[in-house]
Amino acid sequence: MFKSRLFKMIALLGVMFMTIVSTFSNIASADAANEKNKGNLKGIPGTIEYNSNEDIAAWQRLQYGMFIHWGLYSELGGVYKEKPVTRGYSEQIQMWANIPEEEYLKVANQFKAENFNPKEICSLAKDAGMKYVVITSKHHDGFSMFDTATTDYNIVDSTPYGKDPLKELANACRDQGLKFGVYFSLVDWHQGHPFDNNNNNSIPESMEPTIEKQIRELMTNYGPIAEVWFDMSSPTQAQSSKFAGIVRELQPHAVINSRIFNNQGDFRTLGDNQVPASTLDGAWQTPASIYHSTWGYRSWQVRDNFDGKVRDLVTGLTSVTARGGNYLLNIGPRGDGSVVDFEADVLRAIGSWLDRHPGAVLGASATRFGKQPWGEVTVNNHDLFLHVINWPQSGELKLSGLATRALNVQEDGNTSELQWKQEGNDLVITLPNKPTDAILPVIKVKLAGDLRIIPEKTLTNENDGTWNINPADLYLGRSYADRGSYYTTKQTTVRQTAYIASHKGGQVYLEFDGKANANEKYQIEIGNHSYVVSGEELTNSSIGPFTVPANEVTTFTITLAEPAYPTKDLELEFKSAHIVSKNPNKFNSPKE
Repeated sequence: MFKSRLFKMIALLGVMFMTIVSTFSNIASADAANEKNKGNLKGIPGTIEYNSNEDIAAWQRLQYGMFIHWGLYSELGGVYKEKPVTRGYSEQIQMWANIPEEEYLKVANQFKAENFNPKEICSLAKDAGMKYVVITSKHHDGFSMFDTATTDYNIVDSTPYGKDPLKELANACRDQGLKFGVYFSLVDWHQGHPFDNNNNNSIPESMEPTIEKQIRELMTNYGPIAEVWFDMSSPTQAQSSKFAGIVRELQPHAVINSRIFNNQGDFRTLGDNQVPASTLDGAWQTPASIYHSTWGYRSWQVRDNFDGKVRDLVTGLTSVTARGGNYLLNIGPRGDGSVVDFEADVLRAIGSWLDRHPGAVLGASATRFGKQPWGEVTVNNHDLFLHVINWPQSGELKLSGLATRALNVQEDGNTSELQWKQEGNDLVITLPNKPTDAILPVIKVKLAGDLRIIPEKTLTNENDGTWNINPADLYLGRSYADRGSYYTTKQTTVRQTAYIASHKGGQVYLEFDGKANANEKYQIEIGNHSYVVSGEELTNSSIGPFTVPANEVTTFTITLAEPAYPTKDLELEFKSAHIVSKNPNKFNSPKE
């Protein structure tokens, strides 16, 4: 009896074991089939396009520019009463050293700027590969570095230099084919703002006329302006709109940065030296400095590790470009106008790296691959560039999701073809033991056609024509918005996207589960069809029909149809979405 029961138990355990093995085998087979199916799909376009507004797109194509912080503070060079001022940025030394204005103005008496040479500065910018120049017309100290009728607290009326450097630089930029832009601080200690360590001053009504007149002068007297870079303070919505309106009236093709605040700008300025963790939606820029501790000239600045500095800045430029942004790199000339040799050499070294890798950054576009464990990816026509920031110790580099056939792989700058293979949507490259370029090596992949990719989280379906989409399946389009100041700037979600695919295709409908702003209108896109619905309709109705093509990755996206400003948050809580082939007839009047 005992043996009989024992045999039955062993048999039962055997059945259970086989069932478990079969279940895991089926799961593994399904996963394998899913990956195999992805390999037979037509991918989505892999290049991130520029803004639909041509003026903003023209600015995005500039990609890389020179920022110049130069003013009375440059004459002090970070030193007051023969002592280094170690707090804060050196261009704000008047505040950090608490220098009375009458003493600060004495600096103007010795500001000769005898070595300021706009032609040489423009030549340096071109050597560095830059396409435009932005200079400080007025920083927080309120001292105007241009000819203004609003005050004699300016470089023409109060210094031995006695000329308008902005006009000379603007002319030199035009002569050498560079675009020209101006920085303008909305904080003005001379006009009455008290020192505030956060530079978050509100703008009293009494200051508005001077600000308006100075903006009008800058937008009128210096030819075409490509970029207007406002900075700091805490303006009201009306003030932001008014100041931006003057620029748009007088320089309709100029783009305005987001530090005009209240979301009135054309592109988003990130934090100083900030490289975002992922690609951002819309136009944006990273302002970068050679030394993160200052923008204005600092005589006691330690200048060493030249190669490391070049590598860091090349990496910053490459990462920003690969994630869809512009890179504005600063120099801080001395008070006499001369450029520090170390900074000039760094810029030329960056230019040399760009020359060694033509098309890899300048003229290249961001891709939908996003950041990779080993580095960044850019594309230029049918050339894919893999920027290997972290050289894999394994000697193997893998790029997943490439749906376009590769034709050739080589290290950029080396004519020898590397060993490589393309398995499904994975490109696997065997790297040499040591890279050719010691600064930042680049692998160039020649493609057979336009870049197409298979997103990692693509949901394939071979059964009943139903896709269940959860928050983990989404790709989020990120940006930033503010409520009137630098310190109210918060990250926003401006897009929710998922990717679906089927070998059958057909007509489908969307059912959304979540919460939406009832006062907003949402645009729902699946493939080539879109509908505009209210927040209430989105959460309570079935939307469609849409068409899912066969054997192709199809994009499902939710955005705001009529946002108050481009970076406005969706105000959407996504719990799940169901894309189904049968119409539940809950929503009968879609607006396509």
